[in-house]
Amino acid sequence: MERKRCAWVTTDPIYLEYHDKEWGVPLHDDRKLFEMLTLEGAQAGLSWITILKRRENYREAFDNFDPEVIMNYDEAKVEELRQNEGIIRNKLKINSVITNAKAFLKVKAQFGTFDAYIWQFVDGRPIINQWEEHGQVPASTEESERMSNDLKKRGFKFVGPTICYAFMQATGMVNDHTKDCFRYSKHME
Repeated sequence: MERKRCAWVTTDPIYLEYHDKEWGVPLHDDRKLFEMLTLEGAQAGLSWITILKRRENYREAFDNFDPEVIMNYDEAKVEELRQNEGIIRNKLKINSVITNAKAFLKVKAQFGTFDAYIWQFVDGRPIINQWEEHGQVPASTEESERMSNDLKKRGFKFVGPTICYAFMQATGMVNDHTKDCFRYSKHME
């Protein structure tokens, strides 16, 4: 029997794997949170599948999303990244990863972990939505607006409210699986 999934999922194996095992699962690992924030920023103006297909390239190009390494990237490294056909080569997006690595480490120093900081926007637990269909899912929310504004104040780039909401969905801060999706109830357990 075919599993019922959220309407946005295609038959692409990468999408199926991402939806079935990762999207909407609460994430608390700082490095993975930084990875998702980076990938969501890279996605701006593009389809998510475009980024998912390049994810391994991003991990390799950006030193497995280690902010301590990334914060020290110089112009030569930026130019190397701009020549890397395995990632999105937009200079603003590449530079934002370096900027965000520095801001990320400042947040981590202040809050102990990035996880402690970022999850405060949902009071430390996932928001469980009850959407009947994909068209009901918002592009942004009050929480993503607050998150966006706070991240921007702290120096982060490519963190608008829509990007922040996609990040919240990806990291399980919100459960936006539609009620008919087999993954919806998994998050209720």
